[in-house]
Amino acid sequence: MSVEAMTAADVMSRVLVTVKPDESPLMAWELMRRGSIHHLPVVDAGSRIVGVLTREDIATHWSGGPAEQSSSQVRQLLAGRRCPHVPPGEPLPGVAAVMLESGVDVVPVIGTSGTLQGLVTVTDVLTAVAGRQSAPPRHEEAPAGMFRLEPVLPPKPSRTADDQQPGP
Repeated sequence: MSVEAMTAADVMSRVLVTVKPDESPLMAWELMRRGSIHHLPVVDAGSRIVGVLTREDIATHWSGGPAEQSSSQVRQLLAGRRCPHVPPGEPLPGVAAVMLESGVDVVPVIGTSGTLQGLVTVTDVLTAVAGRQSAPPRHEEAPAGMFRLEPVLPPKPSRTADDQQPGP
C-alpha cells in the first residue's frame, strides 16, 4: 500500500493507556515512566479526548515535591491548549499536515461518535514512510483498547480499642 493511500486508521496505535483529567501529574509521570510511554491521552468518563499529555508537559510544570504534584490535576497542565485531531479515514499526508501546522508530534484519532480511537505519532508516520509498516489489520478486526490504571493505596492503619482509650 502506498503512503498516499494509507489513513490514520492504518498506522495509529490502538492499545492505549489513558488517564482521567482529575489524575495527578505524579501518577501520570509514574505511568509514563514505568510504561515507557511518551504520550498519555487524557480522556473524560465518556472516552472523549481532553488532550494528550507529554513527558515535557509534566517536566515543564514540575515544581515542588511529590506532595505538590499529588495535589494538582493533569487538566491544569492542558488548560487553554488546543488538541488537534483527525478522523480514522484521514489520509496519512493530511495527518502529517495537521502535525506540522499545529506543531505537535502526536494527534488523537477521533471516531464518528466523538470518542478516542487511537493515536498517530511522528514515529508512526515515519515508520509508514520508510515502508516498515506491516500489513495493517482490517479495521473491524482490530478494535481500540484503552486502559485506565487506578492507583491502589495501602489501607490506612485501623485504630484499636487501646488507641481510642484516653491515657492514664
